[in-house]
Amino acid sequence: MKANLVNIFEKTIQEAEITINNKHIESIYIIGKENISLPYIMPGFVDAHVHVESSMLTPSQFARLAVVHGTVATVSDPHEIANVVGVPGVEYMIKDGKRVPFKFCFGAPSCVPATIFETAGAVVDPEDVRKMLASDDIGYLAEVMNFPGVLNGDPDMVAKINWAKYFNKPVDGHAPGLRGEAAKKYAANGISTDHECFTYEEAREKIDYGVKILIREGSAARNFDALIPLLAEFPDRIMFCSDDKHPDNLVEGHINVLIKRALTLGHDLWNILQAACINPVEHYRLPVGLLRENDPADFVVIDNLTDFNILQTYLDGALVAENGISLIPDLRSEHINHFNCAAKTPSDFESPTPADSSGKIRVIEALEGQLITNLLVESFKTENGLIVSDTDRDILKIAVVNRYQNTAPAIAFIKNFGLKEGAIASTVAHDSHNIIAVGCDDQSITDAVNLLIEAKGGVSAVGFGEKHMLALPIAGLMTDVDGYKVAESYTEIDQFVKTRLRSTLKSPYMTLSFMALLVIPNIKLSDKGLFDGEKFEFVNLNL
Repeated sequence: MKANLVNIFEKTIQEAEITINNKHIESIYIIGKENISLPYIMPGFVDAHVHVESSMLTPSQFARLAVVHGTVATVSDPHEIANVVGVPGVEYMIKDGKRVPFKFCFGAPSCVPATIFETAGAVVDPEDVRKMLASDDIGYLAEVMNFPGVLNGDPDMVAKINWAKYFNKPVDGHAPGLRGEAAKKYAANGISTDHECFTYEEAREKIDYGVKILIREGSAARNFDALIPLLAEFPDRIMFCSDDKHPDNLVEGHINVLIKRALTLGHDLWNILQAACINPVEHYRLPVGLLRENDPADFVVIDNLTDFNILQTYLDGALVAENGISLIPDLRSEHINHFNCAAKTPSDFESPTPADSSGKIRVIEALEGQLITNLLVESFKTENGLIVSDTDRDILKIAVVNRYQNTAPAIAFIKNFGLKEGAIASTVAHDSHNIIAVGCDDQSITDAVNLLIEAKGGVSAVGFGEKHMLALPIAGLMTDVDGYKVAESYTEIDQFVKTRLRSTLKSPYMTLSFMALLVIPNIKLSDKGLFDGEKFEFVNLNL
């Protein structure tokens, strides 16, 4: 194969002939200077932190879409499926990923359940973590969200981190907004990365404490613009990641999009490729080739260094994508799940006005492109002695329904979804993946929730007499249907929510999925009630 070899280590571009034998780079013969009539060959791209489950696709289907964009590997935290079915869920992801030519590095989930303030479907204890980390199939200890546990010396959390140290495997961090001495202490416990920084100052401080920063640009959380200036200052400390990527966005692009954006902003090509290709491989010790002799033959071929169009992707010497077409087979997968929830009625979602009410309630303010929320105090609308959604002021009812046990739903109110009719619901609700719904009236919320209960998982939308649903039968998180068809179905329901129900959010379902994520402040809703993420305690809806 003749091409312009982009040597990231030596920062050179030269015409070369590359010979592949037995899945490896056998030889690299340098012919001479760059030849602009030839394409360019470089190491493949790595997503340094992603929850494959958030693509709504099985690992084998995720790989089919990712390789088209030059991605050859992911550092994948199976935390989501572990919260539903435990260690068997992690084993499921590993097994399914091995069916296709793609390099998944799965981690041992560190926080299942994420907190004691919600109902999850499983528990992963220190002994489970030890067994997982002992396996070659597990590459690291996945994001340690329980940073209060680390700071306070929680025995279970300390034990899990110590097992990662024992097996000499990296420990991923997760500490949004943590600063000062607390952040320094957190890092000193062995935390090696953080993908939750949302300001330059926070990330810069954590770098000083020895933490590597993952610049995240997913379907909901977008921190690229705030953090990309760090690349020029600390190219050896930066990686790119998506964290959570819905199927429609994955069809559009992956890490290659971040590379193009960084180039457009004028960042140095070598710094960009170091973050996209080299740093994740070296940090996580991935079995991914970096275009050196005797390396696995994992690489991409692009047309030029300006447009950066992916022409081909190779894994272990095999062509897996060409000219926008995936060559990975479309495979069906086993279905596993954990669901025990009976159908609901509108009365289950009623919110009575308390006799001693001040006339004010706590309201969650969802923020576009952020996982954090704000706490608002607002007056409420009543009808027949019940607090109801107020579409004129965009204060809508939000509910979380325990899908593992039959209990009463938790009810609160939320701002910025913008719905004027109907309701939306999902079983993708970080971290415990109970059913979460937002709607304009109790009947619509009931209808949206019951669609999911009947299917045992998915995303749904109802309104104007219409009912739409994308079924996710695998743990209520994923489907093994062709990923491109899933992306089409997801786009259709997403557009219905935006155009007909009139949601004002760019990613209404991704935003919805994080409204039960208690470890991200300020205020969220679990199946057990309204939760203050700063005080780490439940609070009343009414003031």
